[in-house]
Amino acid sequence: MTVEGHKIALPKEQVTQGLALALLLLLMGLAIAGPSGLLAWGENSQLLEQRHAQIAALSEQRDALKNRVDLLHPDHADPDLVGEELRRNLNVVHPDEVVMTLPKSDD
Repeated sequence: MTVEGHKIALPKEQVTQGLALALLLLLMGLAIAGPSGLLAWGENSQLLEQRHAQIAALSEQRDALKNRVDLLHPDHADPDLVGEELRRNLNVVHPDEVVMTLPKSDD
């Protein structure tokens, strides 16, 4: 249908076009403000950096513990470390020894 050269949209076409426009606006909103949209991008990259820092700290702790375990291996144990562990955990000392405990540092 035309009125003076302009096309008149039927009500069914108007509803379809309105729904299509609403869907496009919804998708655009999700692309900007959704859980994986542009606004969340910066937050996700910051969380990723924090996780990398945590992984580095945990890897360092794991390496220190692995070294300690290797030094306490029964086949080739480090005598100084074994003596230190005995004194610390079992309170085993010689009668002529004096034990001074120092607080652990948070390094």
